[in-house]
Amino acid sequence: MARSSNFLDTLLTSPATERYRVGLSVLFLLIVWLVVGSFSQGLPNNMLLMAAAVIGGYMAINIGANDVANNVGPAVGSGALSLGAAVLLAAVFEAGGAIIAGGDVVSTIKGGIIDPTSLDDPRAFVWLMTAALLAGALWLNLATWMGAPVSTTHSIVGGVLGAGIAAGGWAIADWSVMGKIAASWVISPVLGGALAALFLIVIKKTVLYQKNLVSAARTFVPWLVAIMAWAFGTYLMIKGVSKLVKLDFTQSALIGLALAAVVFFTMRALVGRKAATMENSIDGVNMLFTWPLIFAAALLSFAHGANDVANAIGPLAAINDAIQAGGGVVTSASIPLWVMMVGALGLAVGLMLFGPRLIKTVGSEITELDKTRAFCIALSAALTVILASQLGLPVSSTHIAIGGVFGVGFLREYLKSNYATQLHKIMEHHDPAEQERLKPFLDDFRNASVEEMENLLKQAKQKKDQVPLTKSERKRLKKIYKEEMVKRSHLFRIAAAWIITVPASALMAAFLFFALRGLMI
Repeated sequence: MARSSNFLDTLLTSPATERYRVGLSVLFLLIVWLVVGSFSQGLPNNMLLMAAAVIGGYMAINIGANDVANNVGPAVGSGALSLGAAVLLAAVFEAGGAIIAGGDVVSTIKGGIIDPTSLDDPRAFVWLMTAALLAGALWLNLATWMGAPVSTTHSIVGGVLGAGIAAGGWAIADWSVMGKIAASWVISPVLGGALAALFLIVIKKTVLYQKNLVSAARTFVPWLVAIMAWAFGTYLMIKGVSKLVKLDFTQSALIGLALAAVVFFTMRALVGRKAATMENSIDGVNMLFTWPLIFAAALLSFAHGANDVANAIGPLAAINDAIQAGGGVVTSASIPLWVMMVGALGLAVGLMLFGPRLIKTVGSEITELDKTRAFCIALSAALTVILASQLGLPVSSTHIAIGGVFGVGFLREYLKSNYATQLHKIMEHHDPAEQERLKPFLDDFRNASVEEMENLLKQAKQKKDQVPLTKSERKRLKKIYKEEMVKRSHLFRIAAAWIITVPASALMAAFLFFALRGLMI
């Protein structure tokens, strides 16, 4: 099993297979073109519908390649899932969420950012949505190539805005909505990062910093996993099941609470059995979060498929209805099964062919993740979406998840530097003659994890005569503490991509609208 998993991981990431991945994606889009062409014969503008279907499939591929990494990246980076297993799991649950809970009606004018009824030429609506869809897909493709996880919702929002302004002028846009979207660039990552860091501190204080980790884990881990179960149960009700059965927030929260109760008693029994053989170490505690992380990745993927598939198929459904109606404006479009299948299969194809690159970026290249850190990121993502939806705050699930990764990384840096500052103060009070007694402490300190440093520091404060530190040793410790736990290059690249997502896709959409109008008139 391990060999097959390693083979699949290599196959997914090998540069030698790049041309095959591109070829398979082109084959998928060709199949979409032929299938839509076979049943749209006789319709007016059926060639435009076929082209729109291909563009919708292309958008879905790019959503799968870019956005899905946020759902499974932390689980892969922490070692809870192999890359191959994560890709297969996410592909199944993304497609399942899109087909089962994708919804019967999707608002194609995302967030009311433009007023399509003000268009002078009814045909301009079809051109507008086609240009927006293609622009959003092109921008996502470019961002994925750069290794930057960006918001697919913001990409399509920018596309609709840019094409809308090109079609109807500046007055067509609702700038108050755009202001909220711009605010989400700050709100989403800050909320996600703050919550992830908060939960990590809670786990450290209640479990990882305790002398008897096994006993602490038996007490607190079932509660932590139950909170996650409530968060994901409620999140799944709001983002997925509510598209099939109407549920308000209270009903969703109560269902989540019932699930949390079942999970609490199940985890308490499991941890109790594990405690007898569990290693009294951080690694032992980490193993308790493996299955919660796997379930979190599956549930996030299902909810994402149900929610964000609209970014690919919403505009396509509107184009389909507009063509069926003879070119009129359609602001709310029913979604036929074939449109849903284009989105669902496109998500799975994009994830399997191009998703591994972003999964590795999110899971291991920004900061080092273990299972407790990944658990905090997943829990933060679900709670932030729930909180934001109730407060009416515009947030991006992509920004929340990436913010959680950075929040955990920067917390680790802060704790390490904070320990260093305190330790340097202790160093200054020791006499050089006590150097020999310092060696055992330095050996322990050098091999300690970030989580273990606080305990060593407390021991140093209590036994100052046993831990004298020399000047050369201070320099060595300072060098150790200067290690970056968050890759700044990734931070700047991702932040820049977030900021320019809306204007970049808007400019591309405006250009494409004028080009398409020139071809059609």
